[in-house]
Amino acid sequence: MLFLIWVVLFLAVVSVILLLPVTWRHALTERYSGGRPVTCPENKQPAVVHIDVNHAAATVMEGSPKLRLSDCTRWPERAQCHEDCLAEAAHSEPYKQVVIDKGRKPIHHLPVLLGAFAAWYVGLIWHSHYLFRDRLTHDAGLTQTQVKEIVAWLSPHLLTAAVCLLFAYGVAWLLAVSHRKGVLQGVLMSAALCVTLLAASWFGIERLPRDIFLLEAGYIVLAALVVGSIVGGLWDKLVLRPH
Repeated sequence: MLFLIWVVLFLAVVSVILLLPVTWRHALTERYSGGRPVTCPENKQPAVVHIDVNHAAATVMEGSPKLRLSDCTRWPERAQCHEDCLAEAAHSEPYKQVVIDKGRKPIHHLPVLLGAFAAWYVGLIWHSHYLFRDRLTHDAGLTQTQVKEIVAWLSPHLLTAAVCLLFAYGVAWLLAVSHRKGVLQGVLMSAALCVTLLAASWFGIERLPRDIFLLEAGYIVLAALVVGSIVGGLWDKLVLRPH
């Protein structure tokens, strides 16, 4: 059970680290995307510019994003300008997008919550005395008294539930940005995210005892399949629709 606590905490940290760049990029895209009206400093005439979101996302790790233009209505003739309109462009409101159905699909929270709960409940059964608790206790070198004390703690259950919920939202986000749904697509996205997390945490996992590693790997694979099946299969079915 101590191993489970370690794995849950480690995967939670890895998940947050992996999701931070995605979150930063999404925030920068929301802030700097779209054509922006400016007054050209050279001829004092109106122009429309685009900020290079990819460059801003690539340089945000240095402390603050470095802005530059990716397009302008005066380009390519004046492509070598000094971009003195950057400050105005950064504070200008972008033009409204006419086409709004090309973005990612909305995430339906009820299938995500059901998938996370199912994965957590599978873990509860998997690590119970009905299945593999005795084997994990023996392999980890714990006594029954120690196991009972650990099971009574609230923090391992909360950490496990948080990781399951974070993983389920990660699968839902992948389905949303790729415009996919269905059990098969959910399982594929869940498998891709699971492999990514395992690869990121492989340095710590490879040092675990073989028996413990196989048992926990079995639970992780089963939980990933459950989450993918529920989130993908119920993607647009459990939705509260207006009358």
